[in-house]
Amino acid sequence: VITPVAGVLVDRMDRRRILVITQVAAMLQSSVLAVLVFTDLITVTQIIWLQVAQGVINSFDTPARQAFVSEMVDDRRDLPNAIALNSSMVNGSRIIGPSIGGLLIGAVGEGWCFAVDAVSYLAVIASLLAMRVPQRPRHDARDTHVLDELRHGWNYVRASVPIRSALLLVAVVSASGTPYTVLMPAIAAQEMHGGPDTLGLLMTAIGVGALGGALYLASRETVLGISRRIMWAAALFGAGLVAFSWTTDIVAAWLTLAVGGIGFMISLAGTNTLLQTVVDERLRGRVMAFYTVAFFGTVPIGSLIGGAMAERVGAPLTVRLSGAVCLLGAAWFWSRLPAIRAAMRPIYEERGIVPSGA
Repeated sequence: VITPVAGVLVDRMDRRRILVITQVAAMLQSSVLAVLVFTDLITVTQIIWLQVAQGVINSFDTPARQAFVSEMVDDRRDLPNAIALNSSMVNGSRIIGPSIGGLLIGAVGEGWCFAVDAVSYLAVIASLLAMRVPQRPRHDARDTHVLDELRHGWNYVRASVPIRSALLLVAVVSASGTPYTVLMPAIAAQEMHGGPDTLGLLMTAIGVGALGGALYLASRETVLGISRRIMWAAALFGAGLVAFSWTTDIVAAWLTLAVGGIGFMISLAGTNTLLQTVVDERLRGRVMAFYTVAFFGTVPIGSLIGGAMAERVGAPLTVRLSGAVCLLGAAWFWSRLPAIRAAMRPIYEERGIVPSGA
């Protein structure tokens, strides 16, 4: 709900300053959690309200962070690699972070996990303050209402075939594809007849596959062909989920999840790359806010629907249907490829990605 409005402010204000503020706020949120756990005062209600606060922080932090990538990269041709490398770090932490957290919980308890998390923000804040980036030209928007700018951003997204199509595919993949993570504990216990170790192994497979997909994108030297790769990656993710839903063997499950993780990361990071490449700089924050909504905002809705379905038809069939919806989304995006390419061609020519008239 807040993120689209936050995108307007990301376009109006200094993005690095926004990130410093959000990181300080997130550090305080983790510190409060740590104190409440250490003092044995923590309650479910407090956890919920602190997570609401973290959601508000993320609604500003995520679009600002995504938009700030373009300011850190001097040469626009390096932007696709920078986005992919950022995704590599994010998904590398998905593998390393839970392992460290599990060790800390077993050794010293949950409170120290929150305390370490709070301290870790100091490194991020120091890095942001140490950066020297060129001053971004900003338009004077004091006479323009926030809702008018939000409407302008919405109309821009609707009118752009590549951006509109890419965001719709992200929403489909996120809403229909990600509920399998919510159902993974039930699948690990009921279908794989395992415990926490089995669950950890399956979740690691997703992270390993996603890391491989991000490294693949980082190795690419050009943004050309990214729309076709987004389509094939969404199809690969859907196929991986369908295959995973049919297996009860841990090795086969690990492999299918790793394949799905590759497709998931290439699809989402590829969409990020496409958006960052074609978007008008004046609207970058708003477009990345809509990307954040399509990516993160649809996940809770899909998870609720997936959980309700699993209660009625079982987790495997729910995951199978989720994969099928992703395949349908990829097929729809494939039908839009000619229009997407036609719309992107003049933008690529204007920005020197392809020679004019070639």
